Amino acid sequence: MSQQLAYVIVTPYSLYKSRTGGILSRLITRTGLDLAGLRMFSPSAELVKEYADTIVSAQDTQDRKVQELLKQYVLENLSPDPKTGRRRRVMMLLFRGDEAVRKVRSVVGNLTSGRRSGETIRDTYSDLIQDDNGNVRYFEPAVLAAPNAEEAEHKLKLWARYSDLDGGILENVNSYAAGEKPERTLVLIKPDNFRFPTGRPGNVIDFFSRTGLYIVGAKVLPMSTAQAMEFYGPVREFLRAKLKDGVSAKAKELLEKEFGFKISEADQKVLGDVLGPLQGDAQFDNIVRFMSGHAPGEIPKGDWAKPGTEKCIALVYEGVGAVNKIRDVLGPTDPSKAPPGSIRREFGSTIMVNAAHASDSAENAQREFGIVQPGENNFKQVVEQAYGKV
Repeated sequence: MSQQLAYVIVTPYSLYKSRTGGILSRLITRTGLDLAGLRMFSPSAELVKEYADTIVSAQDTQDRKVQELLKQYVLENLSPDPKTGRRRRVMMLLFRGDEAVRKVRSVVGNLTSGRRSGETIRDTYSDLIQDDNGNVRYFEPAVLAAPNAEEAEHKLKLWARYSDLDGGILENVNSYAAGEKPERTLVLIKPDNFRFPTGRPGNVIDFFSRTGLYIVGAKVLPMSTAQAMEFYGPVREFLRAKLKDGVSAKAKELLEKEFGFKISEADQKVLGDVLGPLQGDAQFDNIVRFMSGHAPGEIPKGDWAKPGTEKCIALVYEGVGAVNKIRDVLGPTDPSKAPPGSIRREFGSTIMVNAAHASDSAENAQREFGIVQPGENNFKQVVEQAYGKV
């Protein structure tokens, strides 16, 4: 079959209970599909009503009573809070590939009472609890997904139409105690987590969930060469200076061995002054290539701003002390020096291939937001690439 788009909506409750990582891991590893898009939504009453009206369908193999439950659930749990007016968070995931809708739906599973296995996402994370008379006492579907390709298209077009107004980096969706001052920080789940279909992106998100922070922005980011150069620009001068001593000592050793004469400390310093910046630039190019797929000298300058060939996930976390909480869970840059239980100790390999990036201050987070644009609506772009203008 031709390439399809499939969606999964992570419900407000699943987000609140930090089940996002486990859900994402299952979808990536068990479908083998391409994660094509991510976007956070705080749905308006209008979007929720239009979406709810599409749920009951003769084309859905799910039991009609369950479909009615799903419709009522959506109306009650995705709509703005009737008491406070505060909108609720949902996360929309887009997957692309052959038979994407069928593959996603098989991993999501159907909703049945009394199921005890953990085969599907809903087996593990959803609840349908009934009393002895068959009355529903508690219902939580965990995720929402389309039953077939036609309905996936219809519903994706609907969400795409609302994606500018109701999606992006969410505002005023979380409540805080009096006097608490939340901050926001950026996380990049790096390309080493996407070399092949693996649960690592979801596992990394699971680690970050320990912070108790809220995801308020999400985007699949094919970082361009230009973005990588600007993002890691402050590292360039640091590398040029830091590598002087090491490269000069190595050059001194090699030259003395090759030519049989001694090199003075003064001449060694000159070697460092010449070679250190060159070595720093080479390492900087390696970082840019790792993040975007190409170093600046490998593609025409006119292509620097084009989307790269590597994939990241950009996430915006919000909460009190967000910057320090995220960095504590992430661990230091060098995975060999990271403490047990940190992300970089568990998933990192080298100083560069170290699983994730996190802003080191609220000020730097703002600078990084400006570069990677986590609120950019590439969700809508993916939908329109598949179906045309919505």
